[in-house]
Amino acid sequence: MMLSAAFLFLSTLLGTYAAVGPVANIEVINKVISPDGVSRSAVLVDGVFPGPLISGKKGDHFLLNVVDKLTDNKMLTDTTIHWHGIVQTNTNYADGAGWITQCPISAGHSFLYDFHVPDQAGTFWYHSHISTQYCDGLRGPFVVYDPNDPAKHLYDVDDESTVITLADWYQYNSFDSPITPSSALAVINVSRGKRYRFRLVSMSCLPSFVFNVDGHSMTIIEADGVSLQPVVIDSLEIFAGQRYSFVLTANQPVSNYWVRAQPILGGPQGFDNGINSAILRYAGAPKHEPTSDCGESRYPLVETSLHPLVPSKVPGKHVPGGADVNLELDIAFNFTGGVFLINNQVTFHPPPVPVLLQILSGAQSAQDLLPEGQVYALPANKVIEVVIPGGSAGFPHPFHLHGHNFHVVRSAGNSTYNWNNPIVRDVVSTGNSTDDLVTFRFVTDNAGPWFLHCHIDWHLEIGLAAVFVEDIPRLSHENPPVGWDQLCAINAEVSKNTPGKQCSPLQQLAGACFEF
Repeated sequence: MMLSAAFLFLSTLLGTYAAVGPVANIEVINKVISPDGVSRSAVLVDGVFPGPLISGKKGDHFLLNVVDKLTDNKMLTDTTIHWHGIVQTNTNYADGAGWITQCPISAGHSFLYDFHVPDQAGTFWYHSHISTQYCDGLRGPFVVYDPNDPAKHLYDVDDESTVITLADWYQYNSFDSPITPSSALAVINVSRGKRYRFRLVSMSCLPSFVFNVDGHSMTIIEADGVSLQPVVIDSLEIFAGQRYSFVLTANQPVSNYWVRAQPILGGPQGFDNGINSAILRYAGAPKHEPTSDCGESRYPLVETSLHPLVPSKVPGKHVPGGADVNLELDIAFNFTGGVFLINNQVTFHPPPVPVLLQILSGAQSAQDLLPEGQVYALPANKVIEVVIPGGSAGFPHPFHLHGHNFHVVRSAGNSTYNWNNPIVRDVVSTGNSTDDLVTFRFVTDNAGPWFLHCHIDWHLEIGLAAVFVEDIPRLSHENPPVGWDQLCAINAEVSKNTPGKQCSPLQQLAGACFEF
């Protein structure tokens, strides 16, 4: 299957569809859409792209019933949904990682994702986590509001209208097709003198984006669901899976201003014909396209300038290698096989039975679960240090760890370590240089198999991933709900009774055409 260059879909949620949650039915359907002017079948939540905002408040109990109504047999008809950034304490079975924490939901069936969010607030997102399905449209924003937000005094407006999503979009067999967007440019409406908390979500499958608003500075106050000490910038690079909240003060002359998101890899460059763009429109401004200039960024975001608002001590000894368990994950690409390798050993292949189910069925060691190098059994309540060298094929790789936020003690582009209140997040870029040694730490205080993977979905599809399994003895006594137990039996029965099931070679490699 050939893919076109990516078309950026930059959108806000105002006036499109209502937010849902914390209790909701979520229907996953096929629908033909054409955001870039070329019609194609998509996989959508409630029939819209991007998916509707799912929201709630800190402390809420989420009950999200996902109903699989997919019918296009030229695409995957199974699905899952991962709630990206939600740590799922004691609810590993609700993490939504296909073949890691569950069997997929089969067409014509449903699964209730039942989880609490007692201690988290901020900007998250949700997406399919089976094969490359989220690139076909199943992705949307997820916000947990904090009524006692410590940054509340910094802004006046924080609602559906201030959620901004960045998503790439792909065509089939059309490398040479021109980019002819048919969607109207998103318009962000502001009133002069007000302060807006914008929540920027990268739902990208591939590119990072350099984001700015012409003529305006931005004050960063959150990254990946963690409140930060305010930092003033005028542009930022956001990688696949990352999120930022920034405060923008509407203090410029009443007019229209370009909002820009330049893709770094995998997309058309520039802003001709409105690509990679939206409009910031002041109340009272004429309804026409802006004439503002981008200009050169004077103070771009630097990751090492970000620090949690509530200081967070780095666990372990404050020296490189000062953790209880130290892991270095070297990335290589096998050009013969067309797959990624970690530590020159094996590429990741999802197992025929979910890792969590294997543990509940009696598996007690890494060797019982997946081949060496694909899974790491980690003891409970220990400090883990992970080092991922940069500059490997396909760089930079945005790595995401499920089930945790982590302290980034060495960021890309830096040769020094920061042991004093470094950024805490759940997606980090490995960097462009072979001199980069991105290093992060976390504590194994959340039992479960947790996926660590590149969030460039094409890289995950060809093996750039591993599984960290925490506290196997405790996990073996967990008791997921009955609906979870039934997923694999239903999936096996549906697969057995679906002759000629359509699957690409990569989907077969990824286990998406699973049969007993």
